[in-house]
Amino acid sequence: MTDDAEGRDEEDGREDEVRGARRIPGPRAAPDDLDPSRFVLPPPVPAPPEPEPEPEQAQPDDEPPGPLLPHRVLKALLGAWALTACSAAETEAVEAHLTECAPCADEALRLRDAVGLLHTDRSLDLDPMLRSRVLETCLSRRPAKIPVPEWAAPYDAETARLDALLRDIGDSEWHAPVRLKWFEGERGVNRKTTVAGVIGHLLTVDGLVSTALGLDDPLAESVPGAPRRGPGPALAPTPRTETYWSAARRPPTRSVREPWRDQSHTLIRTVSFAGRGVADLSVSYGDFALPLQDAMLDRAFECWVHAGDIAEAVDYPYEPPSAAHLHRMIDLAARLLPAALAERRRTGLAGPARRLVTAGSPGRTLHLEVEGSGGGNWYIALDSPAALGSPDHTVAQVALDGVEFCQLVAGHVPPVDAAAGQRGDRDAIRDVLFAAASLSRL
Repeated sequence: MTDDAEGRDEEDGREDEVRGARRIPGPRAAPDDLDPSRFVLPPPVPAPPEPEPEPEQAQPDDEPPGPLLPHRVLKALLGAWALTACSAAETEAVEAHLTECAPCADEALRLRDAVGLLHTDRSLDLDPMLRSRVLETCLSRRPAKIPVPEWAAPYDAETARLDALLRDIGDSEWHAPVRLKWFEGERGVNRKTTVAGVIGHLLTVDGLVSTALGLDDPLAESVPGAPRRGPGPALAPTPRTETYWSAARRPPTRSVREPWRDQSHTLIRTVSFAGRGVADLSVSYGDFALPLQDAMLDRAFECWVHAGDIAEAVDYPYEPPSAAHLHRMIDLAARLLPAALAERRRTGLAGPARRLVTAGSPGRTLHLEVEGSGGGNWYIALDSPAALGSPDHTVAQVALDGVEFCQLVAGHVPPVDAAAGQRGDRDAIRDVLFAAASLSRL
C-alpha cells in the first residue's frame, strides 16, 4: 500500500473514536433562568394525624416504679443508702430489694451500725470497763493456767487504766502541773509536781512492795550504796518520793512510764506465780505495815486517785473503778479506821475513849453507810482497835457516797464537808471523819 492510503485509514480510525466517545454536557441554566410555568408540580402530601395519648394505667402496688436495677447495682448502693446519700428513687429501690435479699439486708444493718459510730454527739473514749469485760469473756472461754489473785485484780486494772491514759497524752503534757493533796493533823496540805513526777512517785512507793517480794528497788539507783534487791532503803512513802525527786538530775519526762509499767507487770506476775501463801507477806511502810493483799489494794487505790489528778491536769475524762474493786478499796479504809482513830487519840487530836472494852468484845460503834457504786454498811469500833463494831452498840451514823468517801480518804475533800447525812454522837462523827482523812499521805 501507498503512504496516502495509510494516512486515510488513520484519519478514518480517529473519526470513529471521536464519534463513539462520551460527550461533555454543556453548562446548566441558573435557577433564575427557569420558567416555573413550564413544570407541573405534584400535589403536597398531607402530614399524618398525631395519635391521641393513651390514658395512664395505674400500676399495681407491688410493682416498683421506674426500671428495675440489677442486684450488683443495688448492692453497690448499700453504702450510700446507709449514709442517707441516695436519691428518693434509689432509696425506694434499695429498701424494696432488702425485703427480698437476706445477704444484702444483713450487710445493710452492719453498714448502718458502722455509720452510727461516726456520730460526733457521743464520746469516742473507750469504756473504762472494756478491758475487764474482754478479759472476763476470754477467761470464761479459756481459763488462765495461772490466774491473777482476786486481791491483786484491782491493782492490775487500775495500772492498766492509767497506762491507757498515759498513752494518749502528748510529750508536752508530761510537764503539765499537778497539785497533789493530802491531809496532815487538822489541815490539808499540797505539793506541786508534774505528770511525770506523779508517775515517779507511784514507781517509788510501789517499790515498797517490790522489795518485800525480793525484787529490784527502783529507788536503789537514786540512793548511793543501796542494794538493788532486798529490804532497800528504809524509808516511808513520803521521804522515798522526796529522795527520788531530789536525786533526779533533770525533771522526769515520759521516759518514766516504761519502768513504772514494767514494775507493775512484774509485781502482778510475781504474786500470781507465788501462790496463796504470799497474800499475808508483810509490806513495811516505815511507821506501819500491811499484809501484801492489803498493800496491793492500797497501791490500786493510790493509782486511781493520782490518775484522777493527772486526768484533771490534762483535761481528760476519767471514771471511777468498777463497783467490785471500789467496794474492796472502801472496805480496806473502813478496816483501817479504828487504828487511825486510836493514833489520833494518842496525839491528842481526837477525844478520849468513853468506855474500856476488852479485845474481841463489842463496844461503842459508828455505822458507816456508803451509798452508790461499791457501797455497803460498815460498823467502826470507836473506843479500841481491838473491839468489835456492832449494830447493837451504834451511837452514831454517817452516810456518804462511795466516790466521795474515797476522796475523803485521799485527802481531797475536807472532813467537815464530807458527810451527806449525820445522826447521833457529833464528837464520834467528827473523830471518824478526821481519822478517815488522816489515812491520806503523799
